[in-house]
Amino acid sequence: MVARVMVTGAAGRIGRAVLALLDEREIEANALVLDDPGDLAARLVVTGDAADAKTVQAALEGADAVIHLAAIPTPERNTALEVFAGNTLATFTVLEEAGRAGVRHAAVASSWGVTGLPWTGAADPHPPYAPVDEAMTSQVADPYGLSKQVDELTAQMVARRHGMSVVCLRYPYVGGFEERLHAHATRLTADPAAGARDLWTYLEVHDAARAALLALEVPGRAAHAVHLCAPEIIVPYPTEELLRRYHPTTVLRSRLPGRTAPVDTSAARRLLGFTAHNLLRAVPPQ
Repeated sequence: MVARVMVTGAAGRIGRAVLALLDEREIEANALVLDDPGDLAARLVVTGDAADAKTVQAALEGADAVIHLAAIPTPERNTALEVFAGNTLATFTVLEEAGRAGVRHAAVASSWGVTGLPWTGAADPHPPYAPVDEAMTSQVADPYGLSKQVDELTAQMVARRHGMSVVCLRYPYVGGFEERLHAHATRLTADPAAGARDLWTYLEVHDAARAALLALEVPGRAAHAVHLCAPEIIVPYPTEELLRRYHPTTVLRSRLPGRTAPVDTSAARRLLGFTAHNLLRAVPPQ
């Protein structure tokens, strides 16, 4: 069990949930944030850029594990250079400084975006097969998805370089039920096409935080990447019907009864012992 965790992006959606879970488990937290909101449940709060080595060194004080969540989360509101360079430099800096400081366990927020499906320029992108797994060839054509691919490669390098265990968590659409998931479900129920690039998947934010802490328990000196999502899709329609309609070229490798999520999360179960606990009740179509 780790004693103190340095959390980057600690004021964000998943970051706050991570801090709350650490506090509940009486694990000390150091928070690295761009701006201190003044209400973080952390022993130490350091403000600054996760891409700055000295800032990261200060935030690592006494930490024996790292959860790296800080990132520009989409390619839509910043320049391509800002997204790619900012995300990849931050991940390299955090993991390199953690390794140099003797930290041997890290979790990194990767993303469903690593598949390339959410923001590829293709008018109608389709996964080649379902359920999607970690081995599926990426269709990345955007700087955010590319940054997450590089983050996962950085994790592999740092694991070898410093003898670390690093788990890259491929998060889908994450949120709290009242905060955003209910509204998201209502929107996609009315317009399922809007969720086709994400395969209608989601993860409740407390489950996202729990997965990050479980990632810190993975032994060994290696990097891993795992898909995470709730076991059922967020819309009240049969998964196979949605795939036939919106992804007609996708090969179904196994049956997906009912609303089964078309993403293989077995690697997360094996590696982390993780399954999602907090499930959204599907919104009936109007």
